[in-house]
Amino acid sequence: MNFAIAYVLTLATFAVIDTAWLGSMGDRLYRPFIGSMLADNFRLGPAIAFYALYAAGLTIFAVSPGLAEGGWKKALFWGGLFGLFAYGTYDLTNLATLKTWSMKLSFIDMTWGVIVSGGSSAIACALAAKLLRLP
Repeated sequence: MNFAIAYVLTLATFAVIDTAWLGSMGDRLYRPFIGSMLADNFRLGPAIAFYALYAAGLTIFAVSPGLAEGGWKKALFWGGLFGLFAYGTYDLTNLATLKTWSMKLSFIDMTWGVIVSGGSSAIACALAAKLLRLP
């Protein structure tokens, strides 16, 4: 039950923050660099699958350890590191394989991955601890 609560809080927190970022930065940041590669229509199914899987990863590797010992600061650290690995894998692979991928975009996106993953993990951990009445 504790994992389910932590997962739902992580999913909600990450999805809200990340969709706000994409909504505000999509046209200003991503479209100038990769506009020709963007789909004409948003595909909801893969987006849902990504958020579900990514939130599970954050819950397992950052939020749960924070709840078990160390609190939100531990979740912040492990979530940020998870974000660096995940976003780094995506961005550096694209930088290595795609003609039009930008080093600047990779740096910005990886930085965002650290911020959103660490921040979401810390917030979800703090909320779950309060909701579950953990010390």
